[in-house]
Amino acid sequence: MDQDSYWTNRYTEGMTGWDIGYPSTPLKEYIDQLSNKELKILIPGAGNAYEAEYLFEQGFKNVFVLDISKQPIDALKNRVPDFPENNLLHGDFFTHTGSYDLILEQTFFCSFEPSESNRHNYGRQMNELLKVGGKLVGVWFKHPLTIDAKRPFGGNKNEYLSYLTPPLKTKVFENCNNSIPERNGNELFGIFTKEKK
Repeated sequence: MDQDSYWTNRYTEGMTGWDIGYPSTPLKEYIDQLSNKELKILIPGAGNAYEAEYLFEQGFKNVFVLDISKQPIDALKNRVPDFPENNLLHGDFFTHTGSYDLILEQTFFCSFEPSESNRHNYGRQMNELLKVGGKLVGVWFKHPLTIDAKRPFGGNKNEYLSYLTPPLKTKVFENCNNSIPERNGNELFGIFTKEKK
């Protein structure tokens, strides 16, 4: 089964345990500190994209959501009819092209098959999509990746850093202190920057 069909089936069958129904606290509180409403922002693997909805409500009009399944993109469009159609992207993160000031990571890394090549490609693609001076900000699950692991696939701080740095530079990557209760103690919050081409 291809990834589009897999994820569409998950949404159709209501197998969306990651979906909390609102913007996650770590990203909401980060968004609340942003003053530049012109930032070009990408949320890959956005799912129902509550963070994108929140950004749009706060006046950020240059927000792009990307998902391999069209179903959650359509759900966002139904919830927020004024969300720009051209900013709703149905496609594969690993082949996406673009240039962004900010990329928000929310349960995306843990969703794809955790092969070494996929995980290294994730770091390279994040770097490719960021403008110089741009930031990757988000939360990563902090639980072991076991041999028989199932989604959400885990990892640890050193492992994540091995995929992201280089090419990106770490500004913050620590235990998340404002996770939602269900994820308390199981998340890392990170801010990474692209400092050169």
